[in-house]
Amino acid sequence: MTDDPDKYRSDKEITREVTGPAGISGYARRVFSSFRNPVFRLYYTSMVGHWGPLQMQMVTRTLLIYRLTDSGSILGLMALAGSVPMLVLSLYGGALADRLDKRRILLIGQTASAVISLGVALTLTLGLLSREVPGSWWILMVSSTLQGIVMGLMMPSRTSIIPELVEPTNLMNAISLNNMGMNLFRILAPAATGFIIAAWDFAAVYYIMTALYILSVVLLYFVRHTPPAEVPRESAVREMVEGLRYIRGNSTIFLVLAFTLSCTVLGMPFNLLLPLFTENIFMVGETGLGILMAVSGVGAIMVSLVLATMPNKRRGMMMLISGLVLSAALFAFAMNTNWGLALVLSAVIGLGQTGQTAVGSTLVQYYVEPLYRGRVMSFIMMGFGISSLGVFFGGVMADTIGIEWSVGGLALGLGALALVMIIFATRLRRLD
Repeated sequence: MTDDPDKYRSDKEITREVTGPAGISGYARRVFSSFRNPVFRLYYTSMVGHWGPLQMQMVTRTLLIYRLTDSGSILGLMALAGSVPMLVLSLYGGALADRLDKRRILLIGQTASAVISLGVALTLTLGLLSREVPGSWWILMVSSTLQGIVMGLMMPSRTSIIPELVEPTNLMNAISLNNMGMNLFRILAPAATGFIIAAWDFAAVYYIMTALYILSVVLLYFVRHTPPAEVPRESAVREMVEGLRYIRGNSTIFLVLAFTLSCTVLGMPFNLLLPLFTENIFMVGETGLGILMAVSGVGAIMVSLVLATMPNKRRGMMMLISGLVLSAALFAFAMNTNWGLALVLSAVIGLGQTGQTAVGSTLVQYYVEPLYRGRVMSFIMMGFGISSLGVFFGGVMADTIGIEWSVGGLALGLGALALVMIIFATRLRRLD
């Protein structure tokens, strides 16, 4: 935890100061209260080199492999190639986060990501990865697998380091601002990526991604914080088992994780299957794909700003309602053929996804014991790996029954789960 004078005051005093005066200036003070912490500000700036490439890669890699193969199944297979190492290694990455300096893990992970991105850029420049070289899409499969390894080992540290940078009273604010930054790049990066591909080529995007990763490494090097003094002394495998036991024995953490993972598995495939909509239904190409993802980021930004100012009340219900909104918007989008309505629904999807993710992550980190934080957050990261399994099966289903019912069917499953939780999961519904 940083050596912040706030820690010597009561939660009530801090909350009263953060709330501040009414009006626009008071609202801005509440929204950006975590930026008063210089360590969090520097960390936040360093994440530009993570959020930017993450969103650019989502557009570039999915569109590139679909252009190379014209196959939804292979697009899903690429997602599967990244999901398996993430699934296998996330829990181990959580154990590493609980026993090592998280900043150092992030430095290594961002450096590895820069190397992977540069490798793909060079294969595109040299013509080794192109439509003229049959079967060259295997290069993207390898890069997806390597990136999955990096993400599995690094992401638990990235998500669980935030409580070490800010005070508990600012945790939801910091996480919301973190999501706001990520979603700002959901607006800027996809649209920019579409224009870059149209103006130059796919290689240019990968070179830019490499530069952003390097920028992140430089900024992270200067982030100074004090990790928790209590470090597990058992073997990593034993710590992983202890993490599983902790989750099983804590009903609050278990319920939040179960719903969050379900939303990720059923809702996230939409993002990676978007090229099938933009190429075959809306006929808008790479520019349209970038714009659609950018509009989704607008809804995400809006909900992030709201969450950053909200008190720690009824957050369980907020999470469940966000999941229900997400399912309805996904189903409507899947069945829609109008481009204008698709843009509106994409914004609602971004709102639902971010609302559920931000509140769920906050609840987990708020209620978990610090000793287990990395291992518990690794389960959320595993959800992203499992969601890629959903992308794989969704891609196969798209080639057989159509992309509309592939995404629409997953949305109906998510809606049914959210309704069941709202009606029967009283403990989760009343969770603050």
